[in-house]
Amino acid sequence: MEESASDASMLVIPRQPKTAARCCIAVVVVTAAWIFPAQAQEPNQAHAGHALGSVHFPVSCSAPAQREFDRALALLHHMTYPQARSAFVALTRREPDCAMAHWGVAMTLFQPLWPTRPTPADLERGGDAIEAARAAPPPRDREKHLINAAAAFFDNQGSPPYWDRIGRWEAAMYRAHEAFPEDDETTAFYALSHLAVAPANQQSRANADRAATLLLPVLERNPLHPGAMHYLVHANDTPGRERELLHLVRKYESVAPDNPHALHMPTHIYTRLGEWPSVIRGNLRAAQAALAHPAGESGEYTWDEFAHAIEYLVYAELQQGGDAAALAHLRRLQMQPNLEPSFKTAFHLSSTAARYALERGDWKAAAALPVRMPASLAWDKFPWPEAVTWFARGIGMARGGDAEGSASAISRMLQLEAAATDAGEDLFARSIRVLRLAVEGWHAQGQGHADRARDLLSRAAALEASTPKHAVTPGPTLPAEEQLGDLLMQQGQHADALAAYSRALQRYPERFNSLFGAARAALASGDPEQARSTFEHLVSMATKGPRRQAVEAWGRTAFESAVPEGVPPSASPPTPSAGQVRTH
Repeated sequence: MEESASDASMLVIPRQPKTAARCCIAVVVVTAAWIFPAQAQEPNQAHAGHALGSVHFPVSCSAPAQREFDRALALLHHMTYPQARSAFVALTRREPDCAMAHWGVAMTLFQPLWPTRPTPADLERGGDAIEAARAAPPPRDREKHLINAAAAFFDNQGSPPYWDRIGRWEAAMYRAHEAFPEDDETTAFYALSHLAVAPANQQSRANADRAATLLLPVLERNPLHPGAMHYLVHANDTPGRERELLHLVRKYESVAPDNPHALHMPTHIYTRLGEWPSVIRGNLRAAQAALAHPAGESGEYTWDEFAHAIEYLVYAELQQGGDAAALAHLRRLQMQPNLEPSFKTAFHLSSTAARYALERGDWKAAAALPVRMPASLAWDKFPWPEAVTWFARGIGMARGGDAEGSASAISRMLQLEAAATDAGEDLFARSIRVLRLAVEGWHAQGQGHADRARDLLSRAAALEASTPKHAVTPGPTLPAEEQLGDLLMQQGQHADALAAYSRALQRYPERFNSLFGAARAALASGDPEQARSTFEHLVSMATKGPRRQAVEAWGRTAFESAVPEGVPPSASPPTPSAGQVRTH
């Protein structure tokens, strides 16, 4: 019998032994020597054999420094921030007068599109790096523009919040691009900055479309440019753009086949398309590659890119009914030594455990998930990750009949939503609000308030539909439209439930539970042809396991005789055992 989610939720992150840490660092040195061999080539071919793509930005430094700068710049474009920082720092030590090496250090200390935020120490270090860049021998005008743009972020006058800093950086990058419209590096970084300032309170393609328009000419001039290709994938991680330029999306992983983030990024698009085998393949490679690249100044941490890949693996396996594989990935994450103590790590630890319980309908396990674990992480800085666990607990309690427990979860989520709002993190706050409204809906349903339950889950679905998906997550912890479909099935409103499941599948294709819900709702509302078609598609997609067995058992009963109209008793699925489908 499968282990329960409650067994899988104990998070153990032991300290890595020093000998093991030295071993890992040695592996990285060997790997780096293979990926970045010494080159005796012209500068514009500096990265032809580096498995990082091809980038060349002439800077006011020596020829040896130029080669190292281009390598570090390629790492920066791949958002391989810890390793890029190490490369730029090493260059500043060898050549202190290389202004752009100091700029590079500063650029690794804020990470647009990611949920990480620079600490006060990071801001001070970035400011010092900018001062060093400005104190170096006068660089060319193009370099000055980029240094000034980074300075706009790190300028502490008035102690501006993070998003004000990002806005100042984007405005300065616009000016740099206006001054050098044909420069590939300036254009790529301006496109990135424009993606970073996309509105958090609405679904909009405007910034993504503008970024893509900027990046395509760069790729025409340099088809292997890592930044242009990477940022284009981010632009396409937007509703309505997921099918745009798929050949470039699929190409990105081959441009840097040993870089964890390059291997992972195309799976953002595969997830939007419901291409689960491709999501799994890409993230298996990304997780393994991430282990070869420790994070931290001394390589003391498992880079949070590993946790990022594992989250996508867990999500994809669950959509195929691969519960055993999902649990194996979950345990692998929880037992991984010395995880980087970042927002991403906190989110993925919370989210994977929540998904494993909720997707399987194991309400008891969801209600028992531990909060703020491991205690070593700075949870006060991570309200959204903590809220994901409270969401799972609240859903589990509400659907398990614990009204007092679900009310407590709602109360805590209100506090976390307020904390995110106070921190100026509007997208985090909206994401928490979606989760809270859903828990409130199930709480109302448990209290017998059917109309209020429908209203709350409808509001959650509408808010979710208008809220951009953050790059940290493959998708909602449990789509609100899918939950609305489940609620409507409970209330006997089968046609409306089918409409809700259909909307969920439009936004999040090929989800196991939405497909099963749609099959049941179609049959219950008198459309056996659509029910059978959806059922057969789900069975063809699903991995062998308890949930597929439950679906097949339902199908054998549901379709054994033609039903002209009405709701047959067989329209309800069999009562599953622990670990199988639980939708009622």
